[in-house]
Amino acid sequence: MRTMIAGAGIGGLSTALSLHAAGLGEVTVLETAPEIRPLGAGVNLLPNGVRELAALGVAAELARVAVPIHELVYYTRHGEVIWREPRGRAAGHRWPQLAVHRGRAQMVLLAAVLARLGRAAVRTDARVTDFVELPTGRLRLALASRDGAASTTDGDALVGADGIHSAVRRTLFPAEGPPVWQRQVVWRGIARIPAFADGRSMVIGGDRTWKVVAYPISPEPGDDGLVETNWAMARALGPDERADRSTWDRSVDSGKLLAVLDGWRFADLDVAALVAATPAPFEQPMNDRDPLPRWSFGPVTLVGDAAHPMCPMGSNGTTQSVLDARALAHALATHAGPGEAFLAYEAERRRRTTLLQQANRALGPEVVVALADGATPEPSVQDRSEVASPAELAEISRRYATLAGSDTGAANAASPYAVPGPDDGAGPQPWRHAAATS
Repeated sequence: MRTMIAGAGIGGLSTALSLHAAGLGEVTVLETAPEIRPLGAGVNLLPNGVRELAALGVAAELARVAVPIHELVYYTRHGEVIWREPRGRAAGHRWPQLAVHRGRAQMVLLAAVLARLGRAAVRTDARVTDFVELPTGRLRLALASRDGAASTTDGDALVGADGIHSAVRRTLFPAEGPPVWQRQVVWRGIARIPAFADGRSMVIGGDRTWKVVAYPISPEPGDDGLVETNWAMARALGPDERADRSTWDRSVDSGKLLAVLDGWRFADLDVAALVAATPAPFEQPMNDRDPLPRWSFGPVTLVGDAAHPMCPMGSNGTTQSVLDARALAHALATHAGPGEAFLAYEAERRRRTTLLQQANRALGPEVVVALADGATPEPSVQDRSEVASPAELAEISRRYATLAGSDTGAANAASPYAVPGPDDGAGPQPWRHAAATS
């Protein structure tokens, strides 16, 4: 049994570790880049995702390069508090919420894959361009390298973990077209600044048009006393407004943002100073894709952003990729073949992630920022929680956490995706045992 995974991001590497932990035969990760480097910006892993990574034995190493978030505070653009809530262990979770540089998290997972599965398990400069099912039932993948050389490789199952521009998804749904722009432009960056709040806080603030998210991603200050702070700023365009697409997907001068941000302060965080300290913010459209009617076709399925790319609301996309990986391995270990297993995996995961995609398009829990917009600020007012009652604001947060599976009740429970080892006497699991001995 050989499972091929297209993509060595967090979702793909988590899938490889999950399959290996379940004793599911040979795993090969095919990565487009000629070298896997720690690129990207900050991401959050919610407690239910950290629980699953702990089950894979990598959570402790991730915690060494991450910040445990203790609090989330929503502000108006004038610095008034809308709502604050404890997060992670401060909220009663067994596992923390971890804010981490995406590339560092990826390197932790990559090191674990190479140590456990062997260096041959990850093949770089191998972009999956197409695949066909052979008469024997095996799959043949077409690969391309950066220099244009073409090759093929065969296997028994394929997992598309190749992101929002997934070639595996495009092969399954050739008429789908490009990602869907949600009429928002996003700027992202990482700045080195003095710690704000207690050094373990995430802030989200703005109004109906502009929104800023910021949180630390280095667990300790550097020798200069500064901490790496990840931020993202989004602007929603009006219905008749045209977008300047010429600067998308590239670095831009932060000067175009500073005039907007003048005077924005969230407690002791000076937002303009945060952006000014960033060498070159990256500008991109806020894209997602419409939910799919299915993910699985025989021995082929999708995980993570290839299956359900979401607008970045609720700090949830990375966590859902990890949950996909664990659910997929559990399904393969407890069903008779990849076709049956992938349908079971999809039945477990697709409805929930579809609802999350829809919720994120409606701003997810960050809708409280829009709810608070519209009232004239009073300089003496430092709290705008009257936009809704505390019970109503708490209910917005609770509903979203329940949908994401990150509420304390669900996240503190034992993993639903635990797979007994191949020789533990757990009863007949023919697919797993055949895979482990093939």
